[in-house]
Amino acid sequence: MAKRKNKGLGIGALLGGINPDIETSKQAKQEVVNDLSNTVAFVPLENIEVNPFQPRVDFDPDALQELSDSIAVHGLIQPITVRHLGDNKFQLISGERRLRASKMAELEEIPAFVRLANDQEMLEMALIENIQRQELNPIEVAITYGRLMKECNLTHKQLSERVGKGRATITNFMRLLKLPETIQKGLEMNLITMGHAKVLLGVDDFAFQTAAYSEVVEKQLSIRELTALIDLHKKGGNQKKSKAKKELPLPYQKVQKDLTSMLNAKVNLKADEKGKGQIVINFSDTTDLNRILDLLDK
Repeated sequence: MAKRKNKGLGIGALLGGINPDIETSKQAKQEVVNDLSNTVAFVPLENIEVNPFQPRVDFDPDALQELSDSIAVHGLIQPITVRHLGDNKFQLISGERRLRASKMAELEEIPAFVRLANDQEMLEMALIENIQRQELNPIEVAITYGRLMKECNLTHKQLSERVGKGRATITNFMRLLKLPETIQKGLEMNLITMGHAKVLLGVDDFAFQTAAYSEVVEKQLSIRELTALIDLHKKGGNQKKSKAKKELPLPYQKVQKDLTSMLNAKVNLKADEKGKGQIVINFSDTTDLNRILDLLDK
């Protein structure tokens, strides 16, 4: 059985006559919530039902067994959070891993913070606790941010305040969901880092983006090496575009060549798609200019 802390109370003594179905004034309800927020109660495990909105579904069996062994010896140190449903019934808000481990340790009751919350508030609290776990990978964080915004109707600013993160940080995580699924999976499996993902987000060419990702995985490229690879690709693309712009259609090339031969001077001919353009004739000095003018007169 979990060792009781000094501030821990029996659940009956704590809740007394509180009934979540009874309408109370806003002030009275706030006082109850404030009282429950700072008090740890001991709740029978048989009275706690699972959270249908639980965002986390996979639990490592070995890690769960280790936690269960620890709880069996030392008790549950970090209380779970539950929602009071009435009639001594509770619904888990957060702490499913601790709840599962406590059941494996065959405890009868565990410490819990009790909340009075509607379904949206319960989901929000569960997601926020989930996102604060350090072992979450960037994609899981991004998905959770998305769920908080969509399912709890939060703006970027409100989400920033809820999770204690800057709006820029939240935006950066959300942008990860724009990456191809292959790259998202690689980030989820720690094949690449968040830094690699940010660099890949700067690539508009889907084909090259996925090719660059494969290069990172196969050759274990650093972020700096990936950046250099992308810069080289962009530079090559710009050179090809520049070359394509300077390339004259064959008829114009012939005119430019004929003029160069006729005047014995370098001639540059430029023309747009409508056929408009200009002819630039280069000369070395005044004597050369007069020579060219004489040829043009003839």
